[in-house]
Amino acid sequence: MRSHALVLVLAFAALPACRQVAPLASEVVALKVAQLPSAPGDGAWNAASEYTAKLLLQDLVDPRLMKPSTQEVKVRALTNGTQLALRLSWLDSQVNDLPGPGRFLDGCAIQIPRALEANPPDPQMGQAGRTVDIAFWRADWQATMNGRKDEIRSIYPNAAVDHYPFEAKSLDPGSAAQREMASRYAPAQAVGNRRVGPREFPVEDMIAEGPGTLSPNPGGGSRGRGERTEGGWSVLIVRKAPEGWEPKIRTQIAFAVWEGSAKEAGGRKMRTGWVPLSMKETAP
Repeated sequence: MRSHALVLVLAFAALPACRQVAPLASEVVALKVAQLPSAPGDGAWNAASEYTAKLLLQDLVDPRLMKPSTQEVKVRALTNGTQLALRLSWLDSQVNDLPGPGRFLDGCAIQIPRALEANPPDPQMGQAGRTVDIAFWRADWQATMNGRKDEIRSIYPNAAVDHYPFEAKSLDPGSAAQREMASRYAPAQAVGNRRVGPREFPVEDMIAEGPGTLSPNPGGGSRGRGERTEGGWSVLIVRKAPEGWEPKIRTQIAFAVWEGSAKEAGGRKMRTGWVPLSMKETAP
């Protein structure tokens, strides 16, 4: 009996110690800090809790996405009280950052209701009279921010360009004639097309009141930065904190991801429904 008891004791002693597993976050919690990070890889993000957002097919309105791609996006949030910083990280083995016919681009977006309400508008881009604010990041915009020139030869390396009329030696750089010629050969920029050309930030602000109502919001003031990770993307988006939002008041937030290699664009995307967004004061 003693030998059996000894074996039993030794067997229990050999079992690994039980480890406590932190419960999965049920909402996005923005930790209040004095200074917001300026990059996705900043160590300040380690202080924020991580929320794993499971992504869903956008199969409700055209153009629908019927085949799943990105499974989830991991989210961390920080705030200084006036601005909200979010870091979105997801897996994507291929870089898709070259625009052009038949090409699709990597991207992500966040969406927040304009008004603080107990019952938020529809997560499918809001509804009539109930605006949602959207901040959208795209990989090709990031590439130009990283130094890739916004020209034909950057997109098509084997292209040969003989001459651009707006670069003629007879035109003084910056003159009215040179600017007029440049706008003639860059019509999209001339009419204010926000999808092309150099940008200050690789993030665009938009508003919507339901599917099909998306429009630019030039005064949104959002900024951001995306970086490649070992297995995908990590993107920082900084935008205005929702008006009236404070530690005791929750609002909602939604996320979307576009995977260029899966030919996703526009409404073809992986997305979430509303996720609660709260603010947490730092411990004294």
